[in-house]
Amino acid sequence: MDSIVIAIFQLVVLLFSVIVHEVSHGLAALKLGDDTAKRLGRLTLNPIPHLDPFGSLILPALLFLTSSPFMIGWAKPVPYNPGRLYKDFKYGPLKVALAGPASNLILAIIFAIPARLLVGVLDPVLIGFMGIVVFINVLLALFNLVPIPPLDGSNILTILLPEKYSNMIQSVGIWGIFIVIFLLSMFSRVLFSGVLNLSAIMAGEDVIIQAFRILS
Repeated sequence: MDSIVIAIFQLVVLLFSVIVHEVSHGLAALKLGDDTAKRLGRLTLNPIPHLDPFGSLILPALLFLTSSPFMIGWAKPVPYNPGRLYKDFKYGPLKVALAGPASNLILAIIFAIPARLLVGVLDPVLIGFMGIVVFINVLLALFNLVPIPPLDGSNILTILLPEKYSNMIQSVGIWGIFIVIFLLSMFSRVLFSGVLNLSAIMAGEDVIIQAFRILS
């Protein structure tokens, strides 16, 4: 299959998935009482307000140009005000932080179940594309749980840790992006292995094998 078509498909799935991820943060905050994201026009599937120059464009392009077997990226964080989560001040921030990765796992499940059930019925190419959707969303979920700013894992960890250690994590600031890139270069195989195993558990090995046949 044409590599350009496959790359475009991955980019479209990645873009849609990261937007769903960010909108889910905003919807969780809205449900808990904070309408910041809604007022700023971020509760939309229109990609324009969500695009991050590096995470949404430059990094995916670099991965494509270097023939990476998978795509990863992120959108601009959806803003919210923890002080306005009046329905759950104690655990509200944790629920908002978890909403993004949870949305990606839900998307993965939505495609994993029919792919698993219909692997011997539907066209293998279609099954493979469904497997790619599963893999990308599992990758996004696990990637965002890494406890380094600006990823969701850092927000989850700062909520759970004492204030002293929470401040240390948040002080990383913009340098967190470079730490994430460094860790990806060093431990990408560990992340890849975890994503591969969880994807296979959800969709079945045959589906994921077919996905990688298409990617290769």
